[in-house]
Amino acid sequence: MTDTSSPCIAIVDDDQALRDSLAWLLDSVGIESRLFADGETFLAGDPEGFDTVLLDVRMPGLSGLQVQQQLRELEKPPPVIFMTGHGDVPMAVSALKAGARDFLEKPFNHQQLIDIVQQSLHTHQQARQAQLRLEALRERYAALRPKERQILVHVARGLTSREVADHLGISPKTVEIYRLRAMKSLGAANLAELVRLCVALGLVDTLPEEAP
Repeated sequence: MTDTSSPCIAIVDDDQALRDSLAWLLDSVGIESRLFADGETFLAGDPEGFDTVLLDVRMPGLSGLQVQQQLRELEKPPPVIFMTGHGDVPMAVSALKAGARDFLEKPFNHQQLIDIVQQSLHTHQQARQAQLRLEALRERYAALRPKERQILVHVARGLTSREVADHLGISPKTVEIYRLRAMKSLGAANLAELVRLCVALGLVDTLPEEAP
Protein backbone atom coordinates (compact mmCIF):
# COMPACT_ATOMS: atom_id res chain seq x y z
CA MET A 1 0.00 0.00 0.00
CA THR A 2 1.41 3.37 -1.00
CA ASP A 3 0.83 6.72 0.60
CA THR A 4 -1.56 7.66 -2.23
CA SER A 5 -3.87 4.67 -1.75
CA SER A 6 -7.11 4.72 0.20
CA PRO A 7 -6.72 3.92 3.89
CA CYS A 8 -7.43 0.34 4.87
CA ILE A 9 -8.19 -1.08 8.31
CA ALA A 10 -7.48 -4.64 9.43
CA ILE A 11 -10.21 -6.07 11.68
CA VAL A 12 -8.86 -9.02 13.64
CA ASP A 13 -11.50 -10.76 15.75
CA ASP A 14 -12.76 -14.34 16.06
CA ASP A 15 -16.41 -13.19 16.16
CA GLN A 16 -17.64 -13.17 12.55
CA ALA A 17 -20.77 -11.16 13.35
CA LEU A 18 -18.67 -8.46 14.98
CA ARG A 19 -16.20 -8.41 12.10
CA ASP A 20 -19.02 -7.96 9.60
CA SER A 21 -20.66 -5.28 11.72
CA LEU A 22 -17.44 -3.29 12.05
CA ALA A 23 -16.74 -3.62 8.33
CA TRP A 24 -20.20 -2.26 7.55
CA LEU A 25 -19.76 0.60 10.01
CA LEU A 26 -16.40 1.64 8.58
CA ASP A 27 -17.67 1.30 5.02
CA SER A 28 -20.51 3.69 5.88
CA VAL A 29 -17.92 6.44 6.41
CA GLY A 30 -15.78 5.48 3.41
CA ILE A 31 -13.11 3.43 5.17
CA GLU A 32 -12.05 0.17 3.54
CA SER A 33 -11.37 -2.86 5.72
CA ARG A 34 -10.16 -6.44 5.53
CA LEU A 35 -11.31 -9.10 7.96
CA PHE A 36 -9.26 -11.73 9.79
CA ALA A 37 -10.58 -14.42 12.13
CA ASP A 38 -7.30 -14.84 14.04
CA GLY A 39 -3.92 -13.26 14.60
CA GLU A 40 -1.96 -15.91 12.74
CA THR A 41 -3.82 -15.29 9.48
CA PHE A 42 -3.40 -11.55 9.85
CA LEU A 43 0.35 -11.78 10.51
CA ALA A 44 0.82 -14.19 7.60
CA GLY A 45 -0.41 -11.51 5.19
CA ASP A 46 0.98 -8.01 4.89
CA PRO A 47 0.38 -6.33 8.26
CA GLU A 48 2.59 -3.36 7.34
CA GLY A 49 0.18 -2.60 4.48
CA PHE A 50 -2.59 -1.51 6.86
CA ASP A 51 -3.10 1.97 8.23
CA THR A 52 -4.65 0.81 11.52
CA VAL A 53 -5.49 -2.53 13.15
CA LEU A 54 -8.63 -3.15 15.19
CA LEU A 55 -7.40 -6.06 17.28
CA ASP A 56 -9.35 -8.29 19.66
CA VAL A 57 -7.57 -9.00 22.94
CA ARG A 58 -8.82 -12.54 23.52
CA MET A 59 -8.74 -14.93 20.55
CA PRO A 60 -8.01 -18.61 19.96
CA GLY A 61 -4.35 -19.09 19.15
CA LEU A 62 -2.33 -15.91 19.46
CA SER A 63 -3.81 -13.35 21.81
CA GLY A 64 -4.09 -9.73 20.79
CA LEU A 65 -1.13 -8.83 23.00
CA GLN A 66 0.99 -11.52 21.32
CA VAL A 67 0.02 -10.19 17.91
CA GLN A 68 0.93 -6.68 19.05
CA GLN A 69 4.32 -7.94 20.22
CA GLN A 70 5.06 -9.39 16.77
CA LEU A 71 3.88 -6.20 15.07
CA ARG A 72 6.35 -4.18 17.12
CA GLU A 73 9.19 -6.17 15.53
CA LEU A 74 8.25 -4.90 12.06
CA GLU A 75 10.06 -1.99 10.44
CA LYS A 76 6.83 -0.01 9.94
CA PRO A 77 4.16 -1.41 12.26
CA PRO A 78 0.61 -0.12 11.87
CA PRO A 79 -1.09 1.56 14.84
CA VAL A 80 -3.20 -0.77 16.99
CA ILE A 81 -6.59 -0.16 18.59
CA PHE A 82 -7.49 -2.96 20.98
CA MET A 83 -11.00 -4.35 21.44
CA THR A 84 -12.20 -6.36 24.42
CA GLY A 85 -15.44 -7.50 25.95
CA HIS A 86 -13.88 -8.22 29.31
CA GLY A 87 -13.00 -4.79 30.67
CA ASP A 88 -9.62 -6.10 31.72
CA VAL A 89 -7.93 -2.97 33.05
CA PRO A 90 -4.46 -4.53 33.65
CA MET A 91 -4.54 -5.89 30.11
CA ALA A 92 -5.51 -2.48 28.78
CA VAL A 93 -2.63 -0.88 30.64
CA SER A 94 -0.20 -3.47 29.24
CA ALA A 95 -1.46 -2.85 25.71
CA LEU A 96 -1.17 0.93 26.03
CA LYS A 97 2.31 0.69 27.55
CA ALA A 98 3.31 -1.49 24.60
CA GLY A 99 2.29 1.26 22.22
CA ALA A 100 -1.40 0.68 21.47
CA ARG A 101 -3.13 3.80 20.23
CA ASP A 102 -6.35 3.15 22.14
CA PHE A 103 -8.43 0.54 23.93
CA LEU A 104 -12.18 0.03 23.36
CA GLU A 105 -14.64 -2.04 25.34
CA LYS A 106 -17.41 -4.00 23.63
CA PRO A 107 -20.17 -3.14 22.91
CA PHE A 108 -18.87 -0.07 21.12
CA ASN A 109 -20.26 3.39 20.83
CA HIS A 110 -20.25 3.61 17.03
CA GLN A 111 -19.39 7.28 16.81
CA GLN A 112 -16.61 6.92 19.35
CA LEU A 113 -15.09 4.05 17.39
CA ILE A 114 -15.29 5.99 14.12
CA ASP A 115 -13.70 9.05 15.74
CA ILE A 116 -10.83 6.99 17.18
CA VAL A 117 -10.21 5.18 13.89
CA GLN A 118 -10.23 8.41 11.88
CA GLN A 119 -7.84 10.04 14.33
CA SER A 120 -5.54 7.02 14.08
CA LEU A 121 -5.64 7.13 10.28
CA HIS A 122 -4.84 10.85 10.26
CA THR A 123 -1.89 10.44 12.63
CA HIS A 124 -0.57 7.43 10.74
CA GLN A 125 -0.84 9.23 7.41
CA GLN A 126 1.07 12.21 8.78
CA ALA A 127 3.80 9.91 10.12
CA ARG A 128 4.02 8.07 6.80
CA GLN A 129 4.28 11.31 4.83
CA ALA A 130 6.99 12.56 7.18
CA GLN A 131 8.91 9.31 6.66
CA LEU A 132 8.62 9.63 2.89
CA ARG A 133 9.92 13.20 3.06
CA LEU A 134 12.86 12.08 5.19
CA GLU A 135 13.70 9.26 2.79
CA ALA A 136 13.65 11.69 -0.14
CA LEU A 137 15.86 14.11 1.82
CA ARG A 138 18.37 11.34 2.54
CA GLU A 139 18.51 10.50 -1.17
CA ARG A 140 19.23 14.12 -2.06
CA TYR A 141 21.89 14.30 0.66
CA ALA A 142 23.54 11.10 -0.61
CA ALA A 143 23.83 12.71 -4.06
CA LEU A 144 25.85 15.67 -2.71
CA ARG A 145 29.57 15.97 -3.27
CA PRO A 146 31.83 15.01 -0.33
CA LYS A 147 32.93 18.63 0.14
CA GLU A 148 29.30 19.80 0.21
CA ARG A 149 28.53 17.25 2.92
CA GLN A 150 31.53 18.42 4.96
CA ILE A 151 30.40 22.01 4.75
CA LEU A 152 26.83 21.07 5.71
CA VAL A 153 28.07 19.48 8.92
CA HIS A 154 29.97 22.62 9.88
CA VAL A 155 27.04 24.86 8.97
CA ALA A 156 24.71 22.70 11.06
CA ARG A 157 27.05 23.18 14.01
CA GLY A 158 26.72 26.95 13.69
CA LEU A 159 30.06 27.84 12.12
CA THR A 160 30.31 30.91 9.91
CA SER A 161 31.56 30.67 6.32
CA ARG A 162 34.92 32.10 7.39
CA GLU A 163 35.24 29.58 10.24
CA VAL A 164 34.37 26.75 7.87
CA ALA A 165 36.91 28.08 5.34
CA ASP A 166 39.65 28.20 7.98
CA HIS A 167 38.81 24.66 9.11
CA LEU A 168 38.85 23.19 5.59
CA GLY A 169 41.67 25.32 4.19
CA ILE A 170 39.58 26.89 1.44
CA SER A 171 38.33 30.38 0.75
CA PRO A 172 35.09 31.74 2.26
CA LYS A 173 33.81 32.32 -1.28
CA THR A 174 34.30 28.63 -2.09
CA VAL A 175 32.42 27.71 1.09
CA GLU A 176 29.53 29.93 -0.01
CA ILE A 177 29.46 28.35 -3.47
CA TYR A 178 29.31 24.83 -2.01
CA ARG A 179 26.76 25.85 0.60
CA LEU A 180 24.46 27.40 -1.99
CA ARG A 181 24.74 24.29 -4.15
CA ALA A 182 23.84 22.13 -1.19
CA MET A 183 20.89 24.36 -0.30
CA LYS A 184 19.57 24.09 -3.85
CA SER A 185 20.04 20.32 -3.92
CA LEU A 186 18.28 19.82 -0.60
CA GLY A 187 15.50 22.29 -1.39
CA ALA A 188 16.34 24.70 1.44
CA ALA A 189 15.06 28.25 0.84
CA ASN A 190 17.29 29.84 3.48
CA LEU A 191 20.03 29.09 5.96
CA ALA A 192 17.64 28.42 8.86
CA GLU A 193 15.79 25.83 6.77
CA LEU A 194 19.10 24.26 5.75
CA VAL A 195 20.03 23.84 9.40
CA ARG A 196 16.65 22.24 10.16
CA LEU A 197 17.22 19.77 7.32
CA CYS A 198 20.65 18.99 8.72
CA VAL A 199 19.05 18.23 12.07
CA ALA A 200 16.53 15.94 10.34
CA LEU A 201 19.43 14.15 8.64
CA GLY A 202 21.10 13.59 12.00
CA LEU A 203 24.18 15.67 11.20
CA VAL A 204 23.68 17.32 14.59
CA ASP A 205 21.53 16.30 17.53
CA THR A 206 19.68 19.57 17.99
CA LEU A 207 19.55 23.05 16.53
CA PRO A 208 22.55 25.19 17.52
CA GLU A 209 21.77 27.42 20.49
CA GLU A 210 21.32 31.08 19.65
CA ALA A 211 23.77 33.50 21.15
CA PRO A 212 22.30 35.58 24.00
